[in-house]
Amino acid sequence: MAGQSKLLDPLCISCKDFQHPWTDHCASAAAGILLSATPYCLRVYTVVYAFSLLMRHRVPNLTDLKRTLLGIIQSTAFLVTNAYSFIMYNCLLRNMLGRYNFYTVAFVPCFLASFTAILVERPARRPLLTLYVANVATEALWKMAESRGWVRSISNGQTFIFGLSMSALLYIYRRGPTQDSIFNILRHFVGKEEAGPIVNNWDTLPGEQPAPPQNRPSVSFSTISDWVRVYSNFLNAKHASCRHNQSCIAYSISGGVKPFVIGVALQVALKLVMNVSKVASGKMKWRKHIFDRSILPLGIFMGSFSFLYKSVSCLLRHSFNRDEAAFAIPAGLVASVAFTKYPDNTVALYVMWKALQILCSIGQEKGIVPVIPNFMLYLYSFFTAVLFHAGILEPKSLRPSYYKFLQAISGDRLSRFNLSAFDVFGLNTQQQALDTIKSLNIVEKSILPAFSFAS
Repeated sequence: MAGQSKLLDPLCISCKDFQHPWTDHCASAAAGILLSATPYCLRVYTVVYAFSLLMRHRVPNLTDLKRTLLGIIQSTAFLVTNAYSFIMYNCLLRNMLGRYNFYTVAFVPCFLASFTAILVERPARRPLLTLYVANVATEALWKMAESRGWVRSISNGQTFIFGLSMSALLYIYRRGPTQDSIFNILRHFVGKEEAGPIVNNWDTLPGEQPAPPQNRPSVSFSTISDWVRVYSNFLNAKHASCRHNQSCIAYSISGGVKPFVIGVALQVALKLVMNVSKVASGKMKWRKHIFDRSILPLGIFMGSFSFLYKSVSCLLRHSFNRDEAAFAIPAGLVASVAFTKYPDNTVALYVMWKALQILCSIGQEKGIVPVIPNFMLYLYSFFTAVLFHAGILEPKSLRPSYYKFLQAISGDRLSRFNLSAFDVFGLNTQQQALDTIKSLNIVEKSILPAFSFAS
């Protein structure tokens, strides 16, 4: 774009004209967002922590309640700080430099604000927050690059990302032992029998009786009898290195049925939650919303993934007469074909970033990857700055749900920003914002936002 040559060109629009035309004072503008964002952030984290408390499946004691309350307050303070300090740093930079450029409109002040905010949050929650913003920001960065003609999306691209990332995670899972929470999720898909470390023939786990070594003929697949023998063993028996008690085919089928049922149940539960008012009033159209094909894709994906992974894993054990962690890679790639039945960018990117995080941690433990102090803080700040940049200058590149989130934590101010001066960058920013606001049905209910401190 021609406008990209003007990235460093100065713009003399004031911070007042850009983001707080209702007040002359930058401190009042920051205070207004602080007061506006606090109730919303408090509601968000009350729900998050309450759900987390329920997921423990036990009656909370006084210590649990106290810890939850402190967590809600601290996390609310973190998110509110991210909101109001953006305005604070934005105005501060504008007044120090005397003008804006492409980077100081949103990216730089948000980087500073995010770094300040993440220091407020509990260290245990920082990796989770970083993973979340990395997920959303990766999608935004791709759309920005696509709008500039630098990259091009391909059909089922998210399936390739999911397959490669999931194969890496399953390989780590098979090497074992594993402690990250994502492996607890994988355990429900592929079973605890597939967890590492690898056990072959006479190797045993604690508490198990050792089995005598079995000398089975090797398979070269040079004759039809080799193929017939592997097929027969797979259907009617299990290999010595398989930890499951059933035959391999029964193990694969039963392993696919349970995730399928869980997936369908999750879809039904989600639809009931989304239509709770209709259920309560008796106006729920059960045939349209529940007894419909739309409840099947998630279950088909989950069931097919588990079935394919277990089938291929057992087939490889029969074929090579041993078990190896590396078998998880082809098994994971084949199983990931099921993702085409429920393609979702959020899931694919989450799995990708989780795999990168775990691989990076393993690399650091082995001394392959250097340890950068506070790297997680910088990563969170960078990706959050990308999201704020997209929300202000390139809103069509941002996930709609995240734009609505930015609108909420800004106290309904984001839609009121005057962005016409930034059209000089060649991104058609003001029109992008207007189109986004219209598509999301964002309506300004009053002339001034709450706590505007109009002067």
